[in-house]
Amino acid sequence: LGGEATQQELEDLIVRLNAQSDVDGILLQLPLPFGLDSGYLLSLISPEKDVDGFHPVNMGRLAQGLPGLRPCTPAGVIELLRHYNLPPQGKHAVVVGRSNIVGKPLALMLAQPGEYGNATVTICHSRTENLAGFTRQADFLFLATGRPKFVGPDMVKPGSVIVDVGINRTPEGLCGDADFAALREVASAITPVPGGVGPMTIAQLMLNTLHAYKNAGC
Repeated sequence: LGGEATQQELEDLIVRLNAQSDVDGILLQLPLPFGLDSGYLLSLISPEKDVDGFHPVNMGRLAQGLPGLRPCTPAGVIELLRHYNLPPQGKHAVVVGRSNIVGKPLALMLAQPGEYGNATVTICHSRTENLAGFTRQADFLFLATGRPKFVGPDMVKPGSVIVDVGINRTPEGLCGDADFAALREVASAITPVPGGVGPMTIAQLMLNTLHAYKNAGC
């Protein structure tokens, strides 16, 4: 559909796709044009076909530690930690950002039981006072603020693991929320932007689509 699509057209399309047995996954590309209710549209997607993992049922299953399709970026972050053998178990994890897409689900995943959970989690956001006081305590620091190169060496604990989920377009090109060049000498591990979390998000989307296909009994 084009940018001129109406709310009703989108609703009708989602309902049709829900009913089609040859469609295993539905992704609503965000942000939507002004005037469209993304929250309601996301809730219309069948939870079994919600490959973005944003449906309230899937978010609720995550909160309760039940199986379900997980939001792609946070799930990709956990797989990144697993691949590089960086378990946050027992460590202080600070998540800067509280969006439903990254911050909240990531905090839930980090707190879940398991080797790549069991962290002590602090969520910070735009109203957090003395933000640097929290980020300097983090053994694992996860950034999702949308502020280019916002976090520098004075805001992190030496030897910490920094996962930069931010992606910002600047005159110099794409960059993350962390000052990568300055922090790579301070952190024990840090993800670049681009090329860090982004590819993991895409991989997790494909994995969710495969799970949806298998769960449909195909």
